[in-house]
Amino acid sequence: MTDAPTVVPITDVVLETRGLTKSFRGFTAVRDLDFTVRRGTIHALIGPNGAGKTTVFNLLTKFLAPTSGHILHDGVDITAASPAAIARRGIGRSFQISATFPHLTALENVRVALQRRTPGRFHFWRPESTLAALNDRALALLAEVGLEARAQEPAGTLPYGAKKALEIATTLALDPDVLLLDEPLAGMGREDVARTAALIRRTAQKENGRRTVVMVEHNLGVVADLSDRITVLQRGEILAEGSYADIAADRAVREAYMGTGHA
Repeated sequence: MTDAPTVVPITDVVLETRGLTKSFRGFTAVRDLDFTVRRGTIHALIGPNGAGKTTVFNLLTKFLAPTSGHILHDGVDITAASPAAIARRGIGRSFQISATFPHLTALENVRVALQRRTPGRFHFWRPESTLAALNDRALALLAEVGLEARAQEPAGTLPYGAKKALEIATTLALDPDVLLLDEPLAGMGREDVARTAALIRRTAQKENGRRTVVMVEHNLGVVADLSDRITVLQRGEILAEGSYADIAADRAVREAYMGTGHA
């Protein structure tokens, strides 16, 4: 039997996997993954469709249980932790499909998220006046993602880019130290891409320092502009890691991800 990893002091490594593997009835989606994320960086996880990127996110946030291997946060083994415990540790996540309450306003969506951090938790059956104390913070978060003018609009009526921004605002309401963004630019037009990329850059900033952002993204222009480090996956394994210049110069990456003829 393999011994559990030794707990190590907090370092600049905020998130780490050791030998992480996930198999589904004979198909191995992630294989023996040793993945390290440095604190305060924007780290992109890229690769062709089916490379295992979203599966890695599901493992990190415990929506999936690993077949084998370990996950560490701040040097603490969190492999057996529940999704709720992962969130309480300060690891937040957005999804490919926007996860908001469509019939609530943008303001109400953020307030629901803010209640997660308040004593007594959720206040669904209490008068509206009891939530007034959360309005200022909710409006500030909406302003942070450029949605203050849409605060009273139902989330279901917002344009696609605005829905993604709202989801980021609700995730930020939990004040995560590590933010996982799963294809935040998917399906967006050029203007929304530029706006959301700028939002991701701002999101990486906190009052007390930098927030760690890990993103799965196919837009290589945005990846090049935002990322401090890039990990390329292929068939659930790490093909290459480094800066964008390192990745772009790697022949194996060009063949697997960009196509042989690309520079």
